[in-house]
Amino acid sequence: MKVTFPHMGTIDSLLSDLFTRLEIDFLVPPKTSTKTISLGARYAPEFACFPLKVNIGNLIEGLDLGADTVAMVGGLGPCRFGFYAEVQNRVLRDIGYDFEMIVLEPPAIGMKIFLERCRRLAPKKSLWQIFQAVRIGWKKAVAVDEVEKRVLQTRAFERKKGDTTRAHRRALKVLSEAVTAEEIRSAREEALAIIDSVERREQDSLRVGIVGEFYILLEPFVNFGIEEYLGNEGIYLERSVYLTDWLNPGGKKPVFGTTREKIHHAAEPYLAHFVGGEGQDTIGHIVEWAREGFDGIIHFLPFTCMPEIIAKSIFPKIDRELDIPILSLVIDEQTGRAGVITRLEAFIDLMRNKRKKRLVAS
Repeated sequence: MKVTFPHMGTIDSLLSDLFTRLEIDFLVPPKTSTKTISLGARYAPEFACFPLKVNIGNLIEGLDLGADTVAMVGGLGPCRFGFYAEVQNRVLRDIGYDFEMIVLEPPAIGMKIFLERCRRLAPKKSLWQIFQAVRIGWKKAVAVDEVEKRVLQTRAFERKKGDTTRAHRRALKVLSEAVTAEEIRSAREEALAIIDSVERREQDSLRVGIVGEFYILLEPFVNFGIEEYLGNEGIYLERSVYLTDWLNPGGKKPVFGTTREKIHHAAEPYLAHFVGGEGQDTIGHIVEWAREGFDGIIHFLPFTCMPEIIAKSIFPKIDRELDIPILSLVIDEQTGRAGVITRLEAFIDLMRNKRKKRLVAS
């Protein structure tokens, strides 16, 4: 058995660590590229979610390199993500691939179910051994996301362009070498210290929140590395979700530092019920950031994403009542970086002018 899986943000770090602990033979597919997207778009249903197309491209590349098993995460609620594994299974078999598909249902469905699915990947390990591997690996995954969050908050103030990105690479290397729980604790502190050591300059930075569908937010290639671009423009960023926030079964967002209950409570005046995916979370985070005085919101969604389309329909009311500009960017295989950057440049100018008017008025 040689396992492959699709990319999504830091999930390759999480799964590589877990599979190594469980002595599972695995193959990380090539980083997502234009070739990946082209492959996925060629074989996926035309009106499928863009993330599904990218995932199929990832899996084709992994299977072509010799993998014979696919590990795929399951989903919850009224969102097509819950059907990804089945669609991927049919598409890949229709084009001639022979493999085993193992769906790792999210821990929120039940930890025992999750561990039993993991055991299909590691049949020689006991449930207790798998649980211990997951428990320790989870600590490293949270640390990786904490470092990423610190990077978003630091890049806007770096004195020398590129220092934060270089520090991020060094920090991830430190974390990758940690194995035991104690080593992970020590590596986390060292990694965060590396980011904090970046030489800074004081400046009045715009504060922007990034919300939307989790895959587009987490996967830099499909969002055109927008976080690095905005940071280099001197913009302080907060992102609504990190991988371990999304996977955490308890409703707490360990990296963002809040709970879904609090975010959903903030959303209630505008969207009082779960609509699938991150739809309700998107509204709640926008409301929270508007109350905190953020200058604007950037909203990412894949073309035809139902939960985010519902959220987007509420934005005009939020803007009127809370006076916060929101830019929605719809991403699919036809989207070009140049067009996205042009819209971002205009949005940055809008936020800066709005802040100047507010300062003059006060």
